[in-house]
Amino acid sequence: MVVRVADSPVAGRMSGAAFRAFQARRPDHERWELIEGVPVMMTPPTIAHNRIAGNLERLLNEALARHDPSRLANQRPGIELGAGGDYKPEPDVGVIDAVYEVGQRFVERAYLLAEVISDTDDFLVPGTGEPWIDVKRRIYLDHQPCEAVLIIAQDRIEVRLDVKTATGWRSERLVDAEAEITLPSFGLRCSVGELYEGTPLRSRRC
Repeated sequence: MVVRVADSPVAGRMSGAAFRAFQARRPDHERWELIEGVPVMMTPPTIAHNRIAGNLERLLNEALARHDPSRLANQRPGIELGAGGDYKPEPDVGVIDAVYEVGQRFVERAYLLAEVISDTDDFLVPGTGEPWIDVKRRIYLDHQPCEAVLIIAQDRIEVRLDVKTATGWRSERLVDAEAEITLPSFGLRCSVGELYEGTPLRSRRC
């Protein structure tokens, strides 16, 4: 389900600045993204979606604590991606600088960006013919500080991994729970299955 701003006082297209002001007035539990200049409220995430995002956040923070304490992983970080005012995505997990101010909502640098695909991400973006998840991935790849992008399915074991190298982006699709995710710049080495631990796809044994 995709809920547009239709009957609100701010219906219609918005600039990036107007959208941020709109977000600041909304309750914290609501999740909004700006798509082609139109505010869109995201479908509430499933339990599996939250579990996968939580697993990734935990695995990254454990690795960063050993490898690079100057960075931290955080769910739903507010990031100004510099992709133009018409698009303001909100990643499910991001790696950002560990130093931030009390009350700070947005940062301008993210080193890893991850999405757990939800129903809302299949929404076709007007003028592109592409699903929102594909547009978001392209925006993330264009973010200069970004070193890795993960797109994670929640209804099957599948991870699309993009890693920045000296010669450009290297992409792979991992569909085996035992396949290894290796991100040296974050100190992370884990199996794909660890992202799905505690979900119906990788249930804990009672």
